[in-house]
Amino acid sequence: MGQDQTKQQIEKGLRLYQSNQTDKALHVWTKVLEKTSDPGGKFRVLGCLITAQSEMGKYKDMLKYALDQIDTAREMEDPDYLTEGYLNLARSNEKLCDFQKTVSYCKTCLNMQGTTVSLQLNGQVCLSMGNAFLGLSVFQKALESYEKALRYAHNNDDKMLECRVCCSLGNIYVQLKDYEKALFFPCKSAELVNDYGKSWSLKYRAMSQYHMSVAYRKLERLPDAMECCEDSMKIALQHGDRPLQALCLLNFADIHRCRRDVDKAFPRYESALGIMTEIGNRLGQAHVYLGVAKCWLLQKDFDKALDSLQRAQELADGMGNKLCTLKVHCLSEGIYRSRGQQKELREQVVKFLQCVEELELYCGMCGESIGDRDQKLQALPCSHIFHFKCLQTNGTKGCPKCFKSSMKPGFV
Repeated sequence: MGQDQTKQQIEKGLRLYQSNQTDKALHVWTKVLEKTSDPGGKFRVLGCLITAQSEMGKYKDMLKYALDQIDTAREMEDPDYLTEGYLNLARSNEKLCDFQKTVSYCKTCLNMQGTTVSLQLNGQVCLSMGNAFLGLSVFQKALESYEKALRYAHNNDDKMLECRVCCSLGNIYVQLKDYEKALFFPCKSAELVNDYGKSWSLKYRAMSQYHMSVAYRKLERLPDAMECCEDSMKIALQHGDRPLQALCLLNFADIHRCRRDVDKAFPRYESALGIMTEIGNRLGQAHVYLGVAKCWLLQKDFDKALDSLQRAQELADGMGNKLCTLKVHCLSEGIYRSRGQQKELREQVVKFLQCVEELELYCGMCGESIGDRDQKLQALPCSHIFHFKCLQTNGTKGCPKCFKSSMKPGFV
């Protein structure tokens, strides 16, 4: 199959894919891959297959195609193709929660000296890197990466990228418990979809609705949370978006738990866990086990709660997600305290404090912790995070954390 025929078949597959005929599109692209003699065509069709596998939640297949794509790029010795190949490798590992590998591949992308095409991909590289740092609970570096991604989005007038970054910023502020910001950013994403997204895939609307739903739940606006989650789930079901379906099911379960309706929560946790296990979303699985543990706590079944927490910790340790580990120790501490098990209680307290220290979850001005309750936060241009009220009252110039770390012992 020559260059022109390859191009025509790729376009045919794209039309089928955009009209929701996924199986037919995959069949066309797979045939192109078998028959084409054009390396550029092979690279592009692999890119189509990577995107499709990602959206269907077939992350292991996504990784397989990404590895094939990087081999093709190496044969062509073109820096633009190599950059895109490494970005797809980074994304595949991000989806499989191999966050250290994601960071490594993203750094490779950013170090490549390509042309304009490579520079246009840098925003997406920074977004993937930010998501990986967030997966590792390295909040300052995650924020730093998101800010860079946002700058690339603005410089290239890339509204789709801006939309995705806003959703990720919503996610980071959910974890840091500034719920106003956690709602602001996905609302901004939804505005972008309304203003520019007529030709976009509906997945952008679904994505922003999902993140809004999580923020509404945290703000205890449960009817709003349910409405947004239902909207997101409807689109996810229409498009066969399994990863988003799993996240919506998890959020539905959390909403029912917040209403103390564990009978409705448990089956939704179970459904979410089934999909997340199938696709390889280990971070999602850990969040399911945390939610299930909280349900058992509501029912005062401490043994089952501890069992769920143990499963969450195993997953968190495997990924290096420190925040999830922190939550496990916090909930375990409460169980052992109520049972009067002093030895186990002390062990959990020590581990909890170690986690807090590793996460650097404290304000550099007042020294109090960040993320233990809903508070307004502010990130400075260096991406260090402080309580908003502390920055206002201190009226500081520059960042106290940066100032402190730059002071050399001889000048103290």
